[in-house]
Amino acid sequence: MNPADPFSQPPAARLPESGRAPEAVAAYDPILTLDQNSWEGGPLGPEAVAALEAGKVLYFPHLPFNLAPSEFRLLTPAVRDPKVRNISLTGDEKLKGAVSDAATIAALEVMIARFRDQATTLIDQLLPHYKPALRAAPTSYRPAKVETRSQSWRADDRRLHVDAFPSRPNYGERILRVFTNINPEGVPRVWRIGEPFEAVARHFLPRSKPYAAWQARLLQMLRVTKRFRSEYDHLMLQLHDGMKADLDYQQDARQLTMAFPPGSTWICFSDQASHAVMSGQYMLEQTLHLKPQDQYDPQASPLAILARLTGRPLI
Repeated sequence: MNPADPFSQPPAARLPESGRAPEAVAAYDPILTLDQNSWEGGPLGPEAVAALEAGKVLYFPHLPFNLAPSEFRLLTPAVRDPKVRNISLTGDEKLKGAVSDAATIAALEVMIARFRDQATTLIDQLLPHYKPALRAAPTSYRPAKVETRSQSWRADDRRLHVDAFPSRPNYGERILRVFTNINPEGVPRVWRIGEPFEAVARHFLPRSKPYAAWQARLLQMLRVTKRFRSEYDHLMLQLHDGMKADLDYQQDARQLTMAFPPGSTWICFSDQASHAVMSGQYMLEQTLHLKPQDQYDPQASPLAILARLTGRPLI
């Protein structure tokens, strides 16, 4: 354990209730709490839509994903292949990352598919403007304990970051995620939530390495990336890596700590909401992709913000 590295210690040993003094946190609230208790509620109001598209987290404390009695046996790390981080169900109903007998695999497929359907219905109901444009990614079940994972600093999601894909350039496509804590022992999923995206970008853009199209072409030729990396994708990776590498920023940036209890659900654009996952076990997650022009306010997207700050188109 390295005492100079706050991320080599257990979360409780290094994290106060929030990353800043109470008065600073009181003036900064990156979470909007909503009372909805149904996966089929009506559309969000303009304030909630604007909050989500500004990078805030929508928190539903009374929106559980209810397990069937027979599904509680699936809440064990033993069902996950130790070579992968999560179990995932693809759109063509293929389960990846699970190891068990045929009956358990079938039960996992049913549970994860039911969550996928409920999460997709929730987004369709809350954000009907998105519905025709959404593209679903695989649904994941995360039975591992976050705080015991061993990984490189770039892969360490206990460090504040915005999501970006090193091998999959997305040209500004949004990453909308629905999370639900299904821990059976009352253990919360603890996040740190950081400052607004524009503040992150203003802090780290001056440090970013210049973009070079020839390097992007080389990465594509070598199949390091699945397609040509745009300047937008380059800058998002610079933000992601810059945030995670800067331990002073991790400690001093405006932030708060949020414990999402079992039975709660939360939603955010993870490419825009600065976040770190500090602890917890047993969670379901659905990712949906959306082109920035299909938002309610396209000018609120990271692509638009970075284009304004750099003064040029980035894709």
